[in-house]
Amino acid sequence: MEQKLQAIALEAKNAIGSAQNSDELGQIRVKVLGRKGDLTAILRELGKLSKELRPVMGQKVNEIREELTALLDAKEADMAKHELAARLEAEALDVTLPGESVKRGRLHPLSIVQGEIRDIFIGMGFDVKEGPEIEYERYNFEMLNIPENHPARDMQDTFYIRDGILMRTHTSPVQVRTMLSESLPIRMICPGRVYRSDDVDATHSPMFHQVEGLVVDKGICFGDLKGVLDEFIKKFYGSGTKTRFRPGYFPFTEPSAEVDATCAICHGKGCNVCKGTGWIEILGCGMVHPSILEGCGIDPEVYSGFAFGLGLDRLTTIKYGITDIRLLFEGDTRFLGQF
Repeated sequence: MEQKLQAIALEAKNAIGSAQNSDELGQIRVKVLGRKGDLTAILRELGKLSKELRPVMGQKVNEIREELTALLDAKEADMAKHELAARLEAEALDVTLPGESVKRGRLHPLSIVQGEIRDIFIGMGFDVKEGPEIEYERYNFEMLNIPENHPARDMQDTFYIRDGILMRTHTSPVQVRTMLSESLPIRMICPGRVYRSDDVDATHSPMFHQVEGLVVDKGICFGDLKGVLDEFIKKFYGSGTKTRFRPGYFPFTEPSAEVDATCAICHGKGCNVCKGTGWIEILGCGMVHPSILEGCGIDPEVYSGFAFGLGLDRLTTIKYGITDIRLLFEGDTRFLGQF
């Protein structure tokens, strides 16, 4: 038994000395010192020895176990040290190399222009309101003087979710919701996405953006409307920009007007953008129809108001000289990176 014990010890020492990695050391530890290892097997055979030899052999087995354990621990520590050094060398970072540039995102041109418009109106005392893009037909049409079978519905053909619920065709429902829920006076703008079943071309899209505004208070007149819009256009396009108001029609305002501004490209001299006229149509506006005020619980004999609406996409294309509205929605970073 003693010869067998010495042979196990010698084989284990040679294996420890030739081990190349920590996995091999782990296998040696299990083979020699584990519950089913070689030394454990020797200990189980001690019962076959005489009472005199049993403690002597037991002591030798323990001594060899301690010796092999110490060798394994020392080898593992040395191996771990070398493995760490090799890993640090392999993963070394040359701090003298130039860093890789990180591409930074930019605001979309629509977001840039919307932010400018918001800042201008906030500076004039307006609040910014938002509303749902999936809207009730009642708010989108009926409470804006557009009953069923009204011709204006043909111009605002949209996408219906189910009877009575649709994708809003303008942000005007936010104005209705504001008049129904908030106390007077009201000074607000409502930017957002709107939807109409238009064919896609250079100037049309089934999804586009609007910014509409509303003021309701005592003594509001058309002069206030002209003053606000003239100030907005001058701040947006420049102090030298001129405006003109032409008669128009909208079911929810009376009287109504279309607003033109001198071309931001040629400054009124005439160019391809303004088709040689020197003027570009910017937005529509008018005094809030008394029946709409009354439908929202506001006495039109005491209060009056004005409303306006502009196409954010149109203002963006004019501002940056973009000739095709589809470029705003394609997500091409080569195009968007210019802004």
